[in-house]
Amino acid sequence: MGSDFAPSSGSIKMAAELHPRSGKLIGLSNSNRTARRNQPVQEFNHGLVLSKEPLRDRDVFTVRIDKKVNSWSGSIEIGVTALDPAALDFPSSATGLKGGSWIVSGCSVLRDGRSVLEEYGRDLDQLAEGDRVGIQRSSHGELHLWVNGQDCGAAASGLPPKLWAVVDLYGKCTQVTVVSCEPPPPSLWSSVLRVGLTVPELSCSHSRPDKFPNNLEPDAGEGRNTNNSPAGNGGAAPGGLAGGMTTNDALLFHEKCGTLIKLSNNNKTAERRRPLDEFNNGVVMTNRPLRHNEMFEIRIDKLVDKWSGSIEIGVTTHNPNNLDYPATMTNLRSGTIMMSGCGILTNGKGTRREYCEFSLDELQEGDHIGLMRKASGALHFYINGIDQGVAAAQTPGVVYGVVDLYGMAVKVTIVHNHNHSDRLRRNNAIMRALSPDVGRPRPALSLTPDTDGPDRLLFHPNCGQKAAIISEGRTALRPHATDDFNHGVVLSSRPLRSNEVFQVRIDKMVDKWAGSIEIGVTTHNPAYLQLPSTMTNLRSGTWMMTGNGVMHNGTTILDEYGHNLDRLKAGDTVGVVRKEDGSLHFFVNGVAQGPAAWNVPPSVYAVVDLYGQAAQATIMDDMVDLPPLPEDSSEGPTAMSPGSPCSVVGAATTSDLRFHQLHGTNAVITNGGRTALRQNCRSEFNDAIVISNRCLRDGELFEIVIQKMVDRWSGSIEAGVTAIRPEELEFPNTMTDIDYDTWMLSGTAIMQDGNTMRNNYGCDLDSLTTGSRIGMMRSATGDLHYYINGVDQGVACSGLPPGGEVFAVIDLYGQCVQVSITSSSGPLDNSLCTSNVTEKSFPIHSPVAGVAHRLHCKHGKNVVLLGEGCQAVRVGGYAHGIVFSGKELIADELFEVRIDEIDEQWCGSLHIGLTTLAPPELPSCPLSGLSPSLPQLRTKVTWLLCGSEVRRNGVLQRQNYGCSLDRLTVGVLLLYRAVRPAGHRAPVSSMIRLLPLFHRQFQIDRLNPSWTSSLSLGVIGHSPYRLNFPSTACCLKRSAWLLQRDSVFHNSLKICENYGPNLDTCPEGTVLGLLVDANSCLHLFVNGMDQGVAAQDIPSPCYPFIDLYGQCEQVTIVTNNVPAVGGESGETRCQGDMEKADMVDGIKESVCWTPPPEVNPNKTCEYQALCSRFKDLLTLPDGYFNEDAKYNLCYCESCHKLRGDEAYYKRGEPPRDYALPFGWCRFVSNALKKWHIAYHGTSVGALRRTLDHSQLLPGTSSIFSVSPVKAEGPNGYSEPEENSAPGREVPRVRLSPTMRYSGSEIFAPKVQFRDPRSHRCHQAQVGFQVCVRPGSYKVGPQTLGHSEPLDPRFSNSEIEWITKEQGGTLLYGLLVRVE
Repeated sequence: MGSDFAPSSGSIKMAAELHPRSGKLIGLSNSNRTARRNQPVQEFNHGLVLSKEPLRDRDVFTVRIDKKVNSWSGSIEIGVTALDPAALDFPSSATGLKGGSWIVSGCSVLRDGRSVLEEYGRDLDQLAEGDRVGIQRSSHGELHLWVNGQDCGAAASGLPPKLWAVVDLYGKCTQVTVVSCEPPPPSLWSSVLRVGLTVPELSCSHSRPDKFPNNLEPDAGEGRNTNNSPAGNGGAAPGGLAGGMTTNDALLFHEKCGTLIKLSNNNKTAERRRPLDEFNNGVVMTNRPLRHNEMFEIRIDKLVDKWSGSIEIGVTTHNPNNLDYPATMTNLRSGTIMMSGCGILTNGKGTRREYCEFSLDELQEGDHIGLMRKASGALHFYINGIDQGVAAAQTPGVVYGVVDLYGMAVKVTIVHNHNHSDRLRRNNAIMRALSPDVGRPRPALSLTPDTDGPDRLLFHPNCGQKAAIISEGRTALRPHATDDFNHGVVLSSRPLRSNEVFQVRIDKMVDKWAGSIEIGVTTHNPAYLQLPSTMTNLRSGTWMMTGNGVMHNGTTILDEYGHNLDRLKAGDTVGVVRKEDGSLHFFVNGVAQGPAAWNVPPSVYAVVDLYGQAAQATIMDDMVDLPPLPEDSSEGPTAMSPGSPCSVVGAATTSDLRFHQLHGTNAVITNGGRTALRQNCRSEFNDAIVISNRCLRDGELFEIVIQKMVDRWSGSIEAGVTAIRPEELEFPNTMTDIDYDTWMLSGTAIMQDGNTMRNNYGCDLDSLTTGSRIGMMRSATGDLHYYINGVDQGVACSGLPPGGEVFAVIDLYGQCVQVSITSSSGPLDNSLCTSNVTEKSFPIHSPVAGVAHRLHCKHGKNVVLLGEGCQAVRVGGYAHGIVFSGKELIADELFEVRIDEIDEQWCGSLHIGLTTLAPPELPSCPLSGLSPSLPQLRTKVTWLLCGSEVRRNGVLQRQNYGCSLDRLTVGVLLLYRAVRPAGHRAPVSSMIRLLPLFHRQFQIDRLNPSWTSSLSLGVIGHSPYRLNFPSTACCLKRSAWLLQRDSVFHNSLKICENYGPNLDTCPEGTVLGLLVDANSCLHLFVNGMDQGVAAQDIPSPCYPFIDLYGQCEQVTIVTNNVPAVGGESGETRCQGDMEKADMVDGIKESVCWTPPPEVNPNKTCEYQALCSRFKDLLTLPDGYFNEDAKYNLCYCESCHKLRGDEAYYKRGEPPRDYALPFGWCRFVSNALKKWHIAYHGTSVGALRRTLDHSQLLPGTSSIFSVSPVKAEGPNGYSEPEENSAPGREVPRVRLSPTMRYSGSEIFAPKVQFRDPRSHRCHQAQVGFQVCVRPGSYKVGPQTLGHSEPLDPRFSNSEIEWITKEQGGTLLYGLLVRVE
């Protein structure tokens, strides 16, 4: 045996080199010992290298990983192949090698691309830079993997004798170096032999018993087999039995499965093929029915992030041998119970919406999902070993386990080890993330904390998967910020103390993404938290400032708060502090932004999300340079004056002062009634009066803080008191219009009932700024006092009714946009820490000013009223959900409701109407006196809208009235006229409208130039009535064809480019149409012009949709008919380049062409505007061009497609072809109909002389007599100098029927200019479109020396026209092209 494992003294060591032939992206260096994959961030494959010589038995071909990137998944792959690299056609990756190839990928072994062994050895994807990995063929023909000098055991057997080593620099791995190719040390190899090919050291993840209990009953014994085979389950050495259950009774996947499923690992592993192209047809079932109390558990091995939705698991009574497998299991309508997301579906319909805290869509690779049918018939699901409770009380006795590898889920493996330690550790982390106080020791309290050494605020090492911590924990960064915009969450290493400021400086930003840094606090311990992609995804114990809003547990609680973080730059600082009273405050560049939340629990960790543009941040722990924490609105005045109201009402007294739910039409109440703001603050300056929810007591201070102002208007906040009750106040436009029982301060004027009583009061409200506090107090003697920042300004007026009711009233007028009630009015009782629901009072858009509605306390038995009677929820069943308005409606009064939630398990939907039945007439107990539904309410006259029918006392009065209420859903309406509501500030707030397809045309009515991009449209092949509408149409990934910009997408994948005009450039008035022809082909029509086939195999029926995205705010369906595809139009279509002038015997009758009115429909073309600005820089006299600018034509791709231009036309007598100058912009001068059309490239310096003569002249007007220089002219563009000899004459003028020739740089040299609007530098070319008299020129070959055809319509032998005749040319228009 010794001779088998030690090289003989005469043996020659194999060269540790790589073969010179390799994958197409590989670069070799270091004497062919180092391989590097080029373009590692752009490409992840084509990195295959092989050994220079075949492997010798026992030699370990070892490489060192030199460099990795984080842009991709997957990493190095290594193995052997029988294919000779000298003749190999290199595939893109090692798994594509056939003809006798064994590859170790991750922790799997593949032979000729098919998996033969799972869970083998070390996971190669987890190796780091500096690790070494080797491959060996033993003398027995076995394949061994070596990682950092340790043998991982036999991976395969029966290998042929002649093999080359294979290394694939795949995914993250970008560079390796060959370090050796020799047998292992004799001592190590002999130790391997003595233990029977077992590994000296194995990670704990590969130490597992051979057999495991097949149920989880309390009396079931645990496996005690201590076999530590390196192969683990299914990985025994050749000839041995695979570990785990291998008998016919083992629970495996059935061989019959979904069409895209590939089974491996002895049918324990299922994988969906083509996961990036298909998202369904991935159903697998167990090979036998489940026993009572038997656990069926799987592990998620692989996910992709392309699709929405993920794995679904459950049971079914269908026998897999007889089942016609559906695309998804939720399509089965019998005998099936599935867990999908966090709900339970029975026979495809939802029976429990919130079954458990976990959502299957949020699980990660490595998580475990299990299910068990108890002996009692109850079905339980398990997530990482934790029982989620009863999902179904009664399950049939014979059921099969079923898994649907849907959407993101790609690969799973059946797990028999139900007590695996890795799974339990993962479960503990997830459970602690959901319940941060579970299982966590509370930190010991210390009254004298040690501020030195280990207590310093640092970042915790557990951070987002795209983040890194450097500089000893002080700096966090996203190393690949230009590749990913999220997964950059970092937390502080310890909880914040009360009043401790956590502040970071933004070190680095990138301009690729939208959004920026977010900061806040969380109760989650970073040591146990499974970090989300963004912190706003956490649904418990988290407060974050994002943009200029504040979110609690993923729900917005303040819309307009503080400085917008998205506008910060590198060098700016942001901070957060939790005060002793539980209030949370944020800082921007050291300036306090005011209270953001209250009742924040102690022991919270600071959290920073390096999102979007934010790439790096550093903790600023030097508090010396920071301003002291201001005494803002969360605390009362520090120095109380003798007349301070705090001496009357103690600070500890709980206050219930809020803003009343009734208010002006432009006001919005948020934050549980504590905050008031004026919506549309830059377009509206009034109609924002708010009033306190109750009357003020004598000596009670009502204080607010100004949180936001705008500088658009004059005037500002007005404040006072009124004896008018909120229910009786009409809420006029401004507070000064209240003409009775009201006292107020406006600027420096004290007013009563709208009349000025005194001027020059001690303070000026118009001079207050953000952060200023205003308070009002009525004394016991009836005097009104104002307080500014806690300082009493003295008696403003007297004579208020002492002891009578007065309410505080505020007018958010002019510059003042947002205010909040301070704690000086009494301690606040914020419930934000226990609820995700934001109380929000929406403005009442009623024809009668000041009218607001509540729901009556009499209602159906299944109804619960919330939000002080503003919200009704049906808590059970499908009926008994009738609610009434709180009071009788008056004439012309509007009553509006919004659908907040729907339950899709029921048919039918909301009914709404009017009734003469007075709710007070109903019995006190509504259970016996109210009908179960509105159509049955007939005791009084009742008019009702049911679906699209109008009924009176149940009798049909009218059909097809408006939109059917049964089709309404949360937030999206199916409308005939589609309008995006005002106030949607982001393009993602678009809406999609769906209608049945015949031939539909839509006219663009209104565009908003504030945004980029515009509408998209297309068709879907399934009914919209049960469609879950996404935020944008590009998220439709099922049977959807989308036209966006100038591309066509199918299920979000681009299938065609350069189709039709760019929809982003379509102006208002453009009519877009969709048509599916008899061949199931989709066509786009633009202004009635067919753009050709966009997609084929469109299903029938299909529904068109429009996404009102970005600029597009309103469209209308039009009913104008267009010719069918292939049909003939009754009129000749007018092209944009068909001139209307005449020429008789060479004498001009008309030199000005009047084109059709809409010859250039794209009135907003930015390219045409840029060319026009360049033309203006040339300072050419306006008289040379047509005065009406609409005659100028742009031939950019969007404009000419919108007009439907052909590429070539005929012109003159006799007719001759010419090409349209696509890519250029034309400014019209003259035109002659009977002359031919040609083009002439020229220089900027020759323009003026040519225009002076209105024709091309031999000599300096020709391009052949000038050459460009780089000097910049006085107008911002570079002007060429004359370069011809003084006496030289060029007697000929060269023309061409196509600008592809005349626009060559040798004819039309490029000049550089700076755009006066954008200040960006561009290069421009100029030329002329010319009318040429027939017979005055000679056609000849091109003189540039090109061998390839320049224009497909014109031969190179006839592409140049030469003329010598004076008066033989007439300038038609100036052409400009800008790059």
